[in-house]
Amino acid sequence: MAGAGLRAAARRWLPCGGQGGPRAASSSPSCPGCGPPGPGAHCPGAPRSAPAPAPTGGAELSAHLWARYQDMRRLVHDLLPPEVCSLLNPAAIYANNEISLRDVEVYGFDYDYTLAQYADALHPEIFSAARDILIEHYKYPEGIRKYDYNPSFAIRGLHYDIQKSLLMKIDAFHYVQLGTAYRGLQPVPDEEVIDLYGGTQHIPLYQMSGFYGKGPSIKQFMDIFSLPEMALLSCVVDYFLGHSLEFDQAHLYKDVTDAIRDVHVKGLMYQWIEQDMEKYILRGDETFAVLSRLVAHGKQLFLITNSPFSFVPPAACPTSAPPLPRDKGMRHMVGPDWRQLFDVVIVQADKPSFFTDRRKPFRKLDEKGSLQWDRITSLEKGKIYRQGNLFDFLRLTEWRGPRVLYFGDHLYSDLADLMLRHGWRTGAIIPELEREIRIINTEQYMHSLTWQQALTGLLERMQTYQDAESRQVLAAWMKERQELRCITKALFNAQFGSIFRTFHNPTYFSRRLVRFSDLYMASLSCLLNYRVDFTFYPRRTPLQHEAPLWMDQLCTGCMKTPFLGDMAHIR
Repeated sequence: MAGAGLRAAARRWLPCGGQGGPRAASSSPSCPGCGPPGPGAHCPGAPRSAPAPAPTGGAELSAHLWARYQDMRRLVHDLLPPEVCSLLNPAAIYANNEISLRDVEVYGFDYDYTLAQYADALHPEIFSAARDILIEHYKYPEGIRKYDYNPSFAIRGLHYDIQKSLLMKIDAFHYVQLGTAYRGLQPVPDEEVIDLYGGTQHIPLYQMSGFYGKGPSIKQFMDIFSLPEMALLSCVVDYFLGHSLEFDQAHLYKDVTDAIRDVHVKGLMYQWIEQDMEKYILRGDETFAVLSRLVAHGKQLFLITNSPFSFVPPAACPTSAPPLPRDKGMRHMVGPDWRQLFDVVIVQADKPSFFTDRRKPFRKLDEKGSLQWDRITSLEKGKIYRQGNLFDFLRLTEWRGPRVLYFGDHLYSDLADLMLRHGWRTGAIIPELEREIRIINTEQYMHSLTWQQALTGLLERMQTYQDAESRQVLAAWMKERQELRCITKALFNAQFGSIFRTFHNPTYFSRRLVRFSDLYMASLSCLLNYRVDFTFYPRRTPLQHEAPLWMDQLCTGCMKTPFLGDMAHIR
């Protein structure tokens, strides 16, 4: 039913039959297929003509505005033939900064969600285990057990206001996107959100999450493991609110966070992975192909991960049982000799403090995973080291600056310090990118977005008409624009939309992605589509004052729309 409703809504903005198709070129001196230029608008290379008299108002002006509307719809349809969709490749690598792989001599990797890509089936297990920990160890109500994991509820990059129990999506300018604020599992009305923040959608900088996404009262969920955490947090809040139970917001947040942490610290997640690696680990063959290809071309490789060497820490194992080898995941993906591919392997690195704290020394592990206490004077190939710090790492390896490219999935703990403090190149692994690109490639999304842009351009130009009839037309356009935005948002996620955009601005997550990564991609396997000496060039994204050919301006400038003359009084 929901799909049928969406299709029905989409039909409202698709041009009517018989209106589309290529239009014959005009014999008049104008842009091909656009008709003669109107007053105030001029197509390059075309002679200027005398302005046509503008409508005086009333019904005549209303008809004029709707005529421009229909002309724009036809033009948008003509500009988007079916083959324009599916232009983006989900397996491509996208560049925020120019980078030549020819200059990269050393490749570094995180483990979880970088070398090892996990199936979504892991998230319900994390959710259920943490939920049971809350009930059995933190004495939360038994009724919470009725909640199951909903994989379509939350998206990565959301913020959580601990004192207000509010999960929300924030854009690059610190504004809450209205319609994307939830308390528990219920949406919070826009008016209430604005009232909660003193009459504004804006979250002040001092309240926002800090450099590592951990502000005084607002936290940002930046890694993929946070998806079950957000779901559990929302379910627990929903239960307390639904049963009118008083609770301390800060304690509830900490308990849920600690329960999720316990799932990882106690090794439960790695037990599930070990029991069925085929089910939980994805792209293993491609990971091996990437690593072996780099080594074959003379590149040096290293691994720095916060994960332990053993799936189950020794403290959690029976005294008679040896710790299970951490390298089972790498053995599954790469083979028993995986360590020979890496020049340095560091586990339990404690990122991001690994990049900033000089006090933590390296410790070598023996083959059983036990600590050795001898002084480290070099980092040997094939050996495993624990903790340490980046400053000793740089001193011992002499791997510095842009000749190093490090890949990770967490923008803060993996990439931020390396780019900003140490000048390494960085690559972000964003698994959600593949699904979002597939949505962007659909005809429904392409037509919806393009028509939104064109309609926004019409609203901007025509707002100079302020008589009663014109205001009614503009109000109808505003309503249609809002409906289109909601349809486009729901294509990605019904509650929060895309992880990369609000209705028109980049999200706070996108801002950090651009700031802390040179490259980003859906998985490490995307490297297999490029030569090892390939140069990535970022697309020149026009600034607002550099964009004379954006869709709305291109269309309105060529379609008898008197926006330049009408807006001449604006300074």
